[in-house]
Parts: sequence; C-alpha cells; structure tokens
Amino acid sequence: MSGTKRVSSLAGLSIKTLFFTTLGILLFGIYFGILLNGENSLNVLNQLTDKKKQLIYDNKILKKKNQELQKEFFELKQLDSNM
Repeated sequence: MSGTKRVSSLAGLSIKTLFFTTLGILLFGIYFGILLNGENSLNVLNQLTDKKKQLIYDNKILKKKNQELQKEFFELKQLDSNM
C-alpha cells in the first residue's frame, strides 16, 4: 500500500498536478519563443521602425525636390508666356 501511495504522489504533489504544471510551463515556453522569434517579434518591430524613419526621410527629400521642380516649371511657364 505504501508503494502505491509513493507512486501517485511525488514531493507532495499528485501526478495530475505535476502533469498540468509541466504542460503549462511547456506551453508558456513555446508562446514566449514564438513571441521573440515569430512573425510578430521584436526584430520585426525594429525593422519596421527603421523602415518608417527611412520613408519619412525620403518623403522630405522628395517634397523638397518637387518644390524645386515646380518653381522651375512655373518660371519656365512665365518666360514662355512673355514671348
């Protein structure tokens, strides 16, 4: 009888409790691994942040270039209308 009691209880916990605790820790580990290395990871967030900064910079450059070209266009249009 004491052998049966020893198998069904380890360190004061039942086998069922140990199983569900181990399963919970395993599932949490898998979730944490996916969070760090998966599609929605911190690396992807950093890459997207860098890409956003680059696009904002490119946008400013293109706006300035567009402004210069529009100025040149209107100057040429004005010269053309004077002739």
